[in-house]
Amino acid sequence: MERNDPCWCGSGKKYKKCHMPIEEKMQLHADRGEIVPSRKLLKTPFQIEKIKASAELNTKVLDAVAEQIHAGMSTEDIDKIVYDVTTKNGGIPAPLNYEGFPKSVCTSINNEICHGIPDKNIILQEGDIINVDVSTILNGYFSDASRMFKIGQVSERAERLVKVTEECLELGLAAAKPWGHLGDIADAINTHAQENGYSVVEEIGGHGIGLEFHEDPFVSFVTPKGSEMLLVPGMMFTIEPMINEGSPDFFVDEDNGWTVYTIDDGLSAQIEYMVLVTEDGVEVLTK
Repeated sequence: MERNDPCWCGSGKKYKKCHMPIEEKMQLHADRGEIVPSRKLLKTPFQIEKIKASAELNTKVLDAVAEQIHAGMSTEDIDKIVYDVTTKNGGIPAPLNYEGFPKSVCTSINNEICHGIPDKNIILQEGDIINVDVSTILNGYFSDASRMFKIGQVSERAERLVKVTEECLELGLAAAKPWGHLGDIADAINTHAQENGYSVVEEIGGHGIGLEFHEDPFVSFVTPKGSEMLLVPGMMFTIEPMINEGSPDFFVDEDNGWTVYTIDDGLSAQIEYMVLVTEDGVEVLTK
């Protein structure tokens, strides 16, 4: 087996057949100059069980939004759905008051890349595309995922952007393997986006999650295959590429300090999965 094989664990065997202690495997990769996660980034079975419960609630909240979202409602209405479903099930919306964020969910429409703030005066219109980014705390454990919604009949350009974003996410997920690298995910996403004439936002990416809202590592979606941190069983992070119609550049709303817009007013789409690296592959916890 070649050492660049994603299943290489340092023992010369496929990972499923390798019984070397995980610390030894990580050290073998570190000795080769690779970036390995700290032991604290690897979740214990107890922690995984608790985080999965949070993720189940997060999915329930997104499902509630999916059932009710429609043209004519305000993004403030979406915020209320998220707050009500989360709190009635014993959770806390993670964005609420996080570093001053004033609402329970991020709602980003059309040319907004991320961190859109719900508002009673922002009304969903036929043809809009919107990213609803839900993050949940349940019993002190964090989860995070987002979906794209198409409001009524959307334009062909919006339809295509959302479709390619979905494909990018799935290709990135397929590229995630234990003892591979974060760069494998990024390369699959960035390659597909560029092949379809789109760009990937560079400065904003995914993140570790579970015990905190945002943990290491930062997950880039533009780095080369084989680069970045080693994917070790027990790691937990988000895959959430932000795909732009035009330039990957952006600016932040000067008034609210949060909402991120495309620099050229082009459309942007984002889908987010929260995943756990296992011994056999990658498990999606919430999407």
